[in-house]
Amino acid sequence: MVKPYYEPNVHDTETLRAVAHPIRSRILGLLRYEGPATASQLGRRLDESSGSTSYHLRQLARYGFVEEDPDQPNRRDKRWRATHAVTSWRRADGSADPEWRQISDALGRRQLLKAVDQYQRWAASEERFDDRWESTGGFFDHMLALTPSQLAQLDRDLMEVFDRYRTQPPPAEPDEPVRHVAVYQQLLPFEEMPL
Repeated sequence: MVKPYYEPNVHDTETLRAVAHPIRSRILGLLRYEGPATASQLGRRLDESSGSTSYHLRQLARYGFVEEDPDQPNRRDKRWRATHAVTSWRRADGSADPEWRQISDALGRRQLLKAVDQYQRWAASEERFDDRWESTGGFFDHMLALTPSQLAQLDRDLMEVFDRYRTQPPPAEPDEPVRHVAVYQQLLPFEEMPL
């Protein structure tokens, strides 16, 4: 069973380092958003050998991020699935370890660059969505004045909303198309209002 968003699943530097590997991050993304897959299927999607993806799957399993799918298609091909909806940790958990901070910051930068890349691909797309998509979503820049405990509560509240939409979304209108939707969240305190 996939665990909810708001439960941190990384608590030590070794695990954070293991999941930070770029190929492993991509494998996890595919398993989370496209569902269970074999090493060969993942290798084709990532332009990697099945030996490489098999190795990285074993490493992810060692740290509890993937597991064998109980619904195996046959005895020959082992199918894997993600065990967590997201990879999460608290930066403060490893704040005394410089390597933890370095890996944590590098992962944050990678996510930000991924968000910029996704936006640029969306903006350059020749095939714009129909009006139902164009009139929804968007970009938001909310600046709030909060205490640390209020920020922690906001984070928990948002994670619960995301978890609810992942597991029990509201009913769809008839004949609506379904697409993956990227939601990026930054909860970063600043000394003064960034301009």
